[in-house]
Amino acid sequence: MKALLGKKIGMTMIYKDGVAVPVTVVKAGPCIVVQKKTVETDGYNAIQIGFEELSQKRVNKPMSGHFKKAGTEPVRYLREVRIDNVDDYKIGQIIDVSIFKEGEFVDVSGKTKGKGFQGPVKRWNFAGHVKTHGTKYPRHGSTGMHTYPGKVLKGTKMPGRMGNVNMTILNLEIAKVDKDNSLLVIKGAVPGARGSLVYVRSAVRGGKTSSSPSRPKQQLRRK
Repeated sequence: MKALLGKKIGMTMIYKDGVAVPVTVVKAGPCIVVQKKTVETDGYNAIQIGFEELSQKRVNKPMSGHFKKAGTEPVRYLREVRIDNVDDYKIGQIIDVSIFKEGEFVDVSGKTKGKGFQGPVKRWNFAGHVKTHGTKYPRHGSTGMHTYPGKVLKGTKMPGRMGNVNMTILNLEIAKVDKDNSLLVIKGAVPGARGSLVYVRSAVRGGKTSSSPSRPKQQLRRK
């Protein structure tokens, strides 16, 4: 498993073989290995990676001790990555975008844009009522029941908060890797607003490299 933390810069397009391809630019890493976990001590193999340097005065005492034990500078974000062999990494090691290659498929996780409290038409794509022949009620429908069961069933699509949830988009292809500027150019859209934190990992499903010019179907998965 290869993974990096980064920030979404924004979307643009590139031209490939005369075709305009929408892409998202992500500033990924460099990340530092802060901790190693093994089966013997923790029950599983993993490394903890950190991203974005943080001033020492903004770190509380428990986290200050955590970084002091690792011998690394404080970082703002931490994330565990499950791996098979922790001996391949050392505490303090720097991981950058060079671990990924052009044409490789990745899964990108982030927090979607919050859209506040929304009605069912926007939130669930309801059709609404007809708007002709003098109709005065564009929103209609009942959420209640008759005598039996006399309650609103769980899972009923109703108004509520929209967005601001963790989401992972699977099988996005890397269009370009810019090691000098720590940039990953990824085909398609990734969750989150500009400047938000994203987590890029090697794809858990599908191929690892592009074998055909056709683009794999995107899949959405909520956490």
